[in-house]
Amino acid sequence: MTEEAKIYKHADGDGHFRRKDSSFRSFVSRSQSADFPAEKDRYVLYMNYGCPWAHRTNIVRSLKGLESIIQMVATESELGPDGWLFPKEGDPLYGFTLLKQLYLKADPEYHGRYTVPVLWDRKKETVVNNESSEIIRMFYSEFDDLLPEEQREVNHPNGGLYPEHLRPEIDAMNEWVYTTINNGVYKTGFATTQEAYDANVYPLFKSLDRVEEHLGQPGHQPYLFGAHITEADIRLYTTIARFDVSYYLLFKCNLKMIRHDYPRIDLWFRRLYWDQSEKTRGGVFKRTTFFNTYKYGYLKALGRAQGGGAIVIPAGPDPDILPLEE
Repeated sequence: MTEEAKIYKHADGDGHFRRKDSSFRSFVSRSQSADFPAEKDRYVLYMNYGCPWAHRTNIVRSLKGLESIIQMVATESELGPDGWLFPKEGDPLYGFTLLKQLYLKADPEYHGRYTVPVLWDRKKETVVNNESSEIIRMFYSEFDDLLPEEQREVNHPNGGLYPEHLRPEIDAMNEWVYTTINNGVYKTGFATTQEAYDANVYPLFKSLDRVEEHLGQPGHQPYLFGAHITEADIRLYTTIARFDVSYYLLFKCNLKMIRHDYPRIDLWFRRLYWDQSEKTRGGVFKRTTFFNTYKYGYLKALGRAQGGGAIVIPAGPDPDILPLEE
């Protein structure tokens, strides 16, 4: 293994991939007395278009109509030895070339991973939070006082993206979906022993079977909890969007394909992707989904972990997503 490959090695010594906890866990609040009060043009979302965790935050920022309130900065698709790179013109706030520099500006003693997404505070010049599941919940409601009445959660017909009456069910689903699906594809794809691979690939498909069954139950159509899009849909979507085009082949998650073996999940996925109505603010899911970026990015990730080599992007599946024909 080359020295560069060692830098990018994802699995621990026993062959298992274990995701590290996020380090910055403060919260933006609608209360103006909070340490991080919601304000227009104060916060910046740093993200990468290929990353499913950053994809969550991009979807919610757009669904909520926060584009004019929270600036978004995308890194390059390339991940160097020191983490995500910025485009050649540099970070628009400080001219940084690396996301690492932003983390070290927030905390010069920081020694963790330089991950996306990052919610940055311009005023305090620090990272507020780098945990996607917490960032999206801030976006749901904490900026609502800055939005028109019709875009606020309280005026949503179902109580918003994280409605109070569904929270126990959404939280319960989030827990097993995260462990075995969202993170399960990484625990499968980055496994470096047969034991580690086998320990994760079968639970992954058991949980996909469980989602397929869930969508077949009364009240779980067209979305996971009925007629309205919720957090559960957003968190599952970013994995399913990458599944057939990347995880199936590149991460060896190949017991089944979504389009051929999970008709209910596939229809749910296509409904979200192709929807151009007001419920998706004119097609947020499609606008934030980039199939070729996923193919290239995951090939690069595997190549780095395995010592490099030429990047040859697979032609299929063709098409990347099937048309919506219900």
